[in-house]
Amino acid sequence: MDPELTAVVVAVQEAEPLVRGLRDELDASAARGVPAHVTVLFPFLPLLEIDLSALREVIAATPAFTATFRRVGWFGDDVVWLAPEPAHPFVALTLAVQERFGIVPYGGEHGPEPVPHLTVGHQAPLPRLCAAAAQVEAGLPFRAEIRAARLLAGSRLPNSWRTVAGLPLG
Repeated sequence: MDPELTAVVVAVQEAEPLVRGLRDELDASAARGVPAHVTVLFPFLPLLEIDLSALREVIAATPAFTATFRRVGWFGDDVVWLAPEPAHPFVALTLAVQERFGIVPYGGEHGPEPVPHLTVGHQAPLPRLCAAAAQVEAGLPFRAEIRAARLLAGSRLPNSWRTVAGLPLG
């Protein structure tokens, strides 16, 4: 059995009409049940080790805000994503959770500075990712009200991810 993983994310419901079909095809996390989102911290702690009160407190220290997604970004030729503006509240959330729990995002494999993003697709043929980028670009911009984060848990199995807790911003 796959071990259970956890993540702290900001779900972006407003993105779903634009990216849902593409994510279903091009982002394995969608098939696992993870909604369109901006990651705050992944991987997070084992579920039984999470101090939920402390996590709620850290998240609540960031005021709610509005983000606009108006441009497509790339990580190399492998990942196409949408950039939230402003990015700094997402960075602040990541750094605050990282500091409180002593965890580095993505195990440190992507460098020390978080790059907030909403993944549309990855590890697909470049022509398909380019077509996806053009498709979502035609639907930009859109605004999202960022009022809460979520603690998610699941595995690499299909439809295994679920919301464990809603985490309201301040």
